[in-house]
Amino acid sequence: MPPDGPARIAVLTVSDRAARGAYEDRGGPAGAAWLDKVLTSPAEIRREIVPDGADSVAAALIGLADDWRADLVLVTGGTGPAPRDRTPEGMAQVIDFDLPGFGEAMRAASLAEVPTAILSRQGAGVRGQTLIVTLPGNPRAIATCLEAVFAAVPYCLDLIGATRIETDPAICAAFRPPAARA
Repeated sequence: MPPDGPARIAVLTVSDRAARGAYEDRGGPAGAAWLDKVLTSPAEIRREIVPDGADSVAAALIGLADDWRADLVLVTGGTGPAPRDRTPEGMAQVIDFDLPGFGEAMRAASLAEVPTAILSRQGAGVRGQTLIVTLPGNPRAIATCLEAVFAAVPYCLDLIGATRIETDPAICAAFRPPAARA
């Protein structure tokens, strides 16, 4: 049975500089603003910032999924090929299974805009009743990636037993098979 009440959604920024306060986080606010624009159902949105690295990402994801009971976690940053970009490795440490179609769709959408999209390692996975989606840190790329995959997110949340969310169909028409619509 899905939880009652508003969905719990976390936006986790992964950045050494933002975690130190040396850089203004733009990815987290962009992800939260995109959600505010798209969601029509109640949601509690929580933002956190952690330094780059697999262990810091893994610890934050465990806290958000297990302790805070997030339904959805959007992770911005750390998905490139730089030495400290280890968000995918941190997610891999904690998920029960991955959803490779998310990364494929996000890279395809991004590749239509920039040739360097092939360097990105964003993806998605499930931990318990939490869907985790990793995104680039660039605000424009965050929007591109979310627009490419978010229509499938509400149904995915339904399938894993998370809180049901609804979207504004004029912005992002959530897809649910006819038997799953309520």
